[in-house]
Amino acid sequence: MRTPPVNAPSVRSAAPSQAAPSHAAPSHAAPAQGGSHRLSQLDMLESEAIHIIREVVAEFERPVLLFSGGKDSVVVLHLAAKAFWPGRVPFPLLHVDTGHNFPEVIAFRDETVERLGLRLEVARVQDYIDDGRLHERADGTRNPLQTLPLLDAIAAGRHDAVFGGARRDEDKARAKERILSLRDEFGQWDPRNQRPELWNLYNGRHTVGQHVRAFPISNWTELNVWRYIEREQIALPPLYYAHEREVYRRDGMWRATGPVSMPRATETVQTRMVRYRTVGDMSCTGAVESDAASVDAVVREVALSTITERGATRADDRISDAAMEDRKKDGYF
Repeated sequence: MRTPPVNAPSVRSAAPSQAAPSHAAPSHAAPAQGGSHRLSQLDMLESEAIHIIREVVAEFERPVLLFSGGKDSVVVLHLAAKAFWPGRVPFPLLHVDTGHNFPEVIAFRDETVERLGLRLEVARVQDYIDDGRLHERADGTRNPLQTLPLLDAIAAGRHDAVFGGARRDEDKARAKERILSLRDEFGQWDPRNQRPELWNLYNGRHTVGQHVRAFPISNWTELNVWRYIEREQIALPPLYYAHEREVYRRDGMWRATGPVSMPRATETVQTRMVRYRTVGDMSCTGAVESDAASVDAVVREVALSTITERGATRADDRISDAAMEDRKKDGYF
């Protein structure tokens, strides 16, 4: 895939402490004997993802991209920018804001949207709590409360396709899901009644009221994502890299102190060098101890990991063995 030149609407930059280069060409495999060219694994994954994005835009009238500022949605946005360069990304972004997000991630989200000249739609969980449509959970986490605002935003925007950054290696429920996954008139997913997907043929048929979730990086792994971030020099929120933070231990995870994430009387606050593998709610997302302060260091660290980022750091996925699947059936990401 040809890399956009200097003036392309790229989302790339260097590691958090470095200045962003204006252009960095990806490293492609050298031509084989006889003049043939063999694509690297990252080239093939990129090509597949860009094909999916273009197919969805060609087949659907009002697609939208779920964009939280997390690494997977940032990568999907980067792929969309490459897919439609030199034009702008031809669809808006949508974020379901729980009100419990890390401030660094919200700042990064807004800066990215402004820099690329895109339109951001925000559905706020707090609005639903204020008017009584939703109620705070006893455990304090708001991640499971995102479903209703998401489905309402999809209906209000008349979005018939919703891009997401989910990957099959994250969770067994996501491993079951097709690249184009149909949601019924109530936004629900039936894992037992999915359409077959043969080769790269994607079935986007749907009726009025239904919509499709599209997952361009479904076949990627966490290591693929980080190697692509390294190759493309994609900017991320700084908390993905090692930094000192006040944390406390709960359920085997380091939780950050904050207005919506306070320690109990029996929990001791410590200052640790940590980073985040995923950036959900502060109230349910744990950090990992790490000294990986650069992209290449994170790549090496992830290559040695035997636990997915959600399995290691997301308390909301530990509610039950089928926590993710139960939420997805109701319309969750």
